[in-house]
Amino acid sequence: MNAEKQRLQDTNWKNWGPYVSNRQWGNVREDYSSNGDAWNFANHNNAESYTYRWGEEGIAGISDVKQLFCFALSFWNKKDKMVKERFFGLSNPQGNHGEDIKEIFYYLDNTPTHSYMKMLYKYPINAFPYDDIRAENGRRSKKEPEYEIFDTGIFDNDEYFDIFIEYAKAEHNDILVRVTIFNRSQNDSPIVVAPTVWFRNNWKWGYNIYKGQTNASYEGCIDINHDSISIKKFYSRNINAESVFL
Repeated sequence: MNAEKQRLQDTNWKNWGPYVSNRQWGNVREDYSSNGDAWNFANHNNAESYTYRWGEEGIAGISDVKQLFCFALSFWNKKDKMVKERFFGLSNPQGNHGEDIKEIFYYLDNTPTHSYMKMLYKYPINAFPYDDIRAENGRRSKKEPEYEIFDTGIFDNDEYFDIFIEYAKAEHNDILVRVTIFNRSQNDSPIVVAPTVWFRNNWKWGYNIYKGQTNASYEGCIDINHDSISIKKFYSRNINAESVFL
């Protein structure tokens, strides 16, 4: 606590934090439709096709305070029809009670300066029930309860991964990211983890013409070249990969 109190005196400790939204698709601030229908113009299914102006999205994402440079995690169980780059949810017209994210995740810890952060995401081992959730919620009336992801049976028999994501800062611009995954089922199941870094595309909107660059310098290392970003290297390594049953 004393160390965190000292960090709070220095605003630079907040230069990097959880400033990347879980969901940006369908946001009225991102409505470029001809008829003002934000929900149908940008929904979960086509969200990956858009470059956002007012914010970025990703799972357990972080960025600098201006969101010029972003980091988030993506996952694939090799059964889904798409890589899990963002949390799935229903738009306002799709949900019988309106907009709602249909995932299970928990924020477990976060210091005021974001020197340490931790969250848990429960990702199904089997194909994510996108169509089932959309269809059943669309069938139900406003007087009926929502059809949640656990109602689909996708988590039966503990067939899911517990994905713990942690961030710890050694200094303002020195950040460790640790991803720990537990297969809660009794069967071996594959999972692909894709850490992703990207620049927010503000040049498309006429703010400036400068474009940052990322380059792979060697295996497990990416060089980050940007005139306003202090982090210059991104390293990745797999410390341990084994099946653990708890």
